[in-house]
Amino acid sequence: MRAWTPARVADAAGARLLGDRGGAPEGPTRAAIDSRALEGGELFVGLPGTRTDGGAHASEALAAGAWGVLVAPPHAAPLAGEGVVLEHDDPLRGMQALARAWRAELGSGGARVVAITGSTGKTSTKDILAALLRPHLRTASSAENQNTEIGLPLALLAAPARTQALVLEMAMRGPGQIAELVEIARPDVGAIVNVGPVHLELLGSLEAIAAAKAELIAGLPGGATIVIPAREPLLQAHLRDDLRVVTFGEGGDVELVRCGGAGEVQVRAGGRVLELKPSFHERHNLLNLLAGVACARALGVEPEGPLDVGFSAMRGERLQTDGGVVIINDCYNANPMSMRAAIDDLAATAPGRRVAVLGDMLELGPQAPELHRQLGEHAARRGVDLLVTVGPLAENMLASFAGEARAVADADAAAGVLGGLLRSGDTVLVKGSRGIALERVAEALGARREAPRAGARASAAAPAAGARRG
Repeated sequence: MRAWTPARVADAAGARLLGDRGGAPEGPTRAAIDSRALEGGELFVGLPGTRTDGGAHASEALAAGAWGVLVAPPHAAPLAGEGVVLEHDDPLRGMQALARAWRAELGSGGARVVAITGSTGKTSTKDILAALLRPHLRTASSAENQNTEIGLPLALLAAPARTQALVLEMAMRGPGQIAELVEIARPDVGAIVNVGPVHLELLGSLEAIAAAKAELIAGLPGGATIVIPAREPLLQAHLRDDLRVVTFGEGGDVELVRCGGAGEVQVRAGGRVLELKPSFHERHNLLNLLAGVACARALGVEPEGPLDVGFSAMRGERLQTDGGVVIINDCYNANPMSMRAAIDDLAATAPGRRVAVLGDMLELGPQAPELHRQLGEHAARRGVDLLVTVGPLAENMLASFAGEARAVADADAAAGVLGGLLRSGDTVLVKGSRGIALERVAEALGARREAPRAGARASAAAPAAGARRG
């Protein structure tokens, strides 16, 4: 938006321009909603929240170097004359309208948008796809988990003017939410990574979850490409004849045909065999890689060679403690699908004792106790040596786990118990729903940590406001 004048920004947002301090020389670099994290040049959007009203910090934002502010009338009037002030009755709607306008501007320059959703793995798939595209196209992607009605517009508005490919993540917690995001982003390619028992408490059934995810299919323009898992019956009723459907996974249009001993993988796609050397090896991420390859090919990119992926924080991040313990920091969120995948990875990669610190999986409704019990059974079957459950729901895992186990109430208690149980050579998986805050366990165990494995990166910022995980 650097070439846009204040008047054009205001018009695109549907806002009233109260003042521009004599005319700003150029437009904003991006939008921001946290006045404490400004670098200079942003359009600060003052959103009302449950604990504070962001508009109350608009003056601080201008003083910190914001290009201008987009705020509600009570906050706008006192700022007239202090800088670029855009007044809107609903600042969030104004930011979303601005994002739509910027999406149209990017599209006029040839940019194409890929939208990724799914019950689990969508952030990792987004990270993988962005890495696949960057050697070939000027690529931008959602930062961390900017995947909501707040985060997605922020990601869109951060895309540079000459972007050729924009990879966006879309989260869902109920009907209509994916449709809202699709209307803003207008993707050219869509991907539904999977459909699983996430947000059952709200939606009630897997069929309802699939229907909510399939709003992405409904919102694509004719002739677009939709990427879906091979043999996923829950999505079949939602497919459209005017879309190009590409499947991935075993028996799909894009499938894994070989994993080499040195980390090389071969992927069959479109009659070709692509050779890649990813910086990861987890089975679930190799499946995410197939979805990424399918999306890349829909944009005309045939990826091959080394693939170094910087995954978003707390998603399978491997850390080493001074005591010789490996921590798999996968505590950003959890559901039955991702829990099973993480346990499988622990079983496949731990050279010594396998320790699992598993917290409550939230929003599963009446099926929650049984789903937790099944995970305890899975952990036993996959050879977990020590299981520490965190929270009342996770304690149900112990009913089907016969090995060494402890049940604790919260993350701090888990950290305390583990201090006396771990020994050099252990590999510890730490995973649970976001509300359990198991990052405290990972921090306590890895207070002095070595550099993470290749392809991992540390987070420099907290998750976006309003972020969802579904």
